Amino acid sequence: MAELNADIHDQISQLGEEGNIRADSGDYTRALGLFGQAWELLPEPKKDWEAATWVLGAIGDISFLNGDYAAARDALRGSLECPDGLGNPFLHLRLGQALFELGEEDAAADELMRAYMAGGDDIYEDDDPKYLAFLRTRADID
Repeated sequence: MAELNADIHDQISQLGEEGNIRADSGDYTRALGLFGQAWELLPEPKKDWEAATWVLGAIGDISFLNGDYAAARDALRGSLECPDGLGNPFLHLRLGQALFELGEEDAAADELMRAYMAGGDDIYEDDDPKYLAFLRTRADID
């Protein structure tokens, strides 16, 4: 796989660090703007770069935390199409949670099960217990 130009890599990394700081402080709007800038720096085809996985994953995560479940769903689905996205337990978890919040229960159950299979109970530890409870209504996981 090709490597990003060092300058672009450094810029994307810096925007990601700043975005994480903003997200951690609850400034989701600014965080999304920073990750959006990072996304724009990726050369085409954007989804071919490893950085695309974490940039879209961060956009999806922040959108979810901000209550924009449709934007979270779209970004997280995109992240799964990037290098090492498919099978990433966190990405599947957040996508499943967004789908659940959107009322797409069958798709949510599929994604939440993928997260469970890759990360076990621990992947659910820091999130609302309703997601694991929902999964238990769809699968025998105990």
